[in-house]
Amino acid sequence: MATQTTSDPATSANGGNAASTRPARSAGGATASSAGGATAGSAGGAPAAVRLDGLVKRFSGEAGRRVAKASGAKPGAGDVVSAVDGVDLEIADGEFFSMLGPSGSGKTTTLRLIAGFELPTEGRVWLHGVDVTKKPPFERDVNTVFQDYALFPHMTVGDNVAYGLTVRKVPKADRERRVGAALDMVRLSGYERRKPAQLSGGQRQRVALARALVNRPRVLLLDEPLGALDLKLREEMQLELKAIQQEVKITFIYVTHDQEEALTMSDRLAVFNRGRIEQLGTPADLYERPATAFVAGFVGTSNLLRGDAAKALVGQEGLFTVRPEKIRILEGGAAVADDEVGADGTIRNVVYLGPDTRYIVALDAGSELVVTQQNLNTSSMEVLAAQGQPVRLAWKRQHVLRVQE
Repeated sequence: MATQTTSDPATSANGGNAASTRPARSAGGATASSAGGATAGSAGGAPAAVRLDGLVKRFSGEAGRRVAKASGAKPGAGDVVSAVDGVDLEIADGEFFSMLGPSGSGKTTTLRLIAGFELPTEGRVWLHGVDVTKKPPFERDVNTVFQDYALFPHMTVGDNVAYGLTVRKVPKADRERRVGAALDMVRLSGYERRKPAQLSGGQRQRVALARALVNRPRVLLLDEPLGALDLKLREEMQLELKAIQQEVKITFIYVTHDQEEALTMSDRLAVFNRGRIEQLGTPADLYERPATAFVAGFVGTSNLLRGDAAKALVGQEGLFTVRPEKIRILEGGAAVADDEVGADGTIRNVVYLGPDTRYIVALDAGSELVVTQQNLNTSSMEVLAAQGQPVRLAWKRQHVLRVQE
C-alpha cells in the first residue's frame, strides 16, 4: 500500500473518476476514446478490460519510509521502496476481480495506478485496449468507490448521486431518470431527499456505489468499501455487490485484505505479497491448490508440514500443506485407511466457535496441526473436555499439497 489519502467528494462524484490529495499529472496524452491512441489486444482477440504490463511503482524519501513501514520492506539508497514490483495482469471485461493481500502488499497502489492517482515508475496501464499510462483520472473510463464514502454532507442523497451528471451538464430529465434507476439498483428508492447523516453506514455505502454506477463507467474500482461496516452488514453487502455486478455487467476490481470477501464475490483473484502477485486464479484454485506457503496461510487457515514432521508423515522432505477441515480426529490408536495419512498426538487446546470447534493438536512427530470440525452432535462442554486427550489424526493423501516457501 502506498500513502494513505482521503478522497474528495466533488472529484469522486465528478465524471469518470475520483481524485486523491495528490492528483496524477497528465503527460499530454489524448483521451481514452481518441482514435489515435495506442491499443493492445488480449489473447482472445477482444481487448481486456484492464491490462498491466510490467507495472512498477517506487517511492522515495518520506513516502518511501511510509511505504517501508507499512510493508515491512527494507528501503534502499535514498529510502527507495518498490510498492509494486513488476505486476503483469489481464482482467476480462465484465469480470469481478479481487486483489487480496495484507497491508503493504501493493494491492491498493496497483488500484491507484489503474485509476490514475499515481503514475508508474515503469510499465504500462491499458484500459480496453487503450494505453492510459500517462492520462489523468478524469480521462479514464473508470470510477472509484472508497471506504470513507466521500459524500457531500449538505446535499441530499439524490443530489449526491446526481453530482457527476450535473457537472457534465446531463439534461435534468435524463439525470433524474438515471439517479432513480441507480438508487433502485442499490435498494434506496424513496431516499432521494434524505441527507447522509440520516443514513446508516451501509446505506451511505450504497449511495457511494450508486453515485459511481450512475456515470456508467466501464470499470469500477472498489478500495475496501466494506471495511467500516459491522460483520453482519458486511456479509449482506458482499452478496448485494455481487448481484449488482452481475446485473450491470461491468468490470469490478475489488481491493480487500479479507479473504472471505474475496472468496465470496470474485470470479478470479490475485494474492499480493511484497509488491508482486503471489498467485492468480479462481477462488477454488487458490483455496484448494495454493502454490506457496504464503497463499496457503493467507487464503483461509492452513497447516504446514516441514522438516522431520514432513518426512515422518508424508514420507518426503519438503514443505507441505493440509487444510484443517480435511483432517478427522479419531480415538488414539485407531486404524486409518490405505489412502490416508495417520498422525498421533495430543489435543493441546480447544477453541469453541459456536458452529465449529478448532482443535490445536501437538503431534508426536513434532509440529502442530489445527483441525476444524463442525459441532453436529456435540455441546460446548463436550468439546472443551477433549483438551489433553491423546488422539489420532487422519486425512486423505490427496489433500496433502507440496508448496513453495
